[in-house]
Amino acid sequence: MGDRGRIVVPAAVRERAGLAAGLPMVLVESPDGLVLLTREQLRDRVRNDLKGLDLVEQLLTDRRRAAAVEDGESEGVE
Repeated sequence: MGDRGRIVVPAAVRERAGLAAGLPMVLVESPDGLVLLTREQLRDRVRNDLKGLDLVEQLLTDRRRAAAVEDGESEGVE
């Protein structure tokens, strides 16, 4: 790492990874360390992590619970 905080990726690694000058990169901090990804790699990783999850149903369930709690609280107030 340079004195200005810049990271140099060796040419051979850039070539294998298909990285070109000016390509936006995302630095992700994880419990295991830092991970440097392209935007596409990050998108694919997030999609893979969320695969099989029914986020809409989970959100609806959470909203229904919150509404039930609010309804229960408002019944005692007159």
